[in-house]
Amino acid sequence: MKLITAVLQTSALGPVKSALAEVGVAGMTVYDAKGHGTQTGKVEVYRSQRVKVDFLPKISLEIVVTDEKLDAALTAIQEAARTGAIGDGKIWVTDVLQVIRVRTGETGPTAVE
Repeated sequence: MKLITAVLQTSALGPVKSALAEVGVAGMTVYDAKGHGTQTGKVEVYRSQRVKVDFLPKISLEIVVTDEKLDAALTAIQEAARTGAIGDGKIWVTDVLQVIRVRTGETGPTAVE
């Protein structure tokens, strides 16, 4: 099992959720986040004053998938979130040693599906 963590533009949430549903991935946790990478923020004008915004609004998704669904989930996220502009985001994958569904006590891959 794998944990996919994706930090994306806030506008990507709807398309990513739909794309994941199409490949059979329904569960995810979403966090509001702030950050910057290559774009290092932007300058906005507020009440005639220039203000540098260092950390831009993002979303962070956490999705646990079985090894069999990993490639399909990664492709779905990339295709749905890609605009081609700086700041589209990052995705990383980590190993998950154990998953337990609290309600039923199921463990392992059956707890994920």
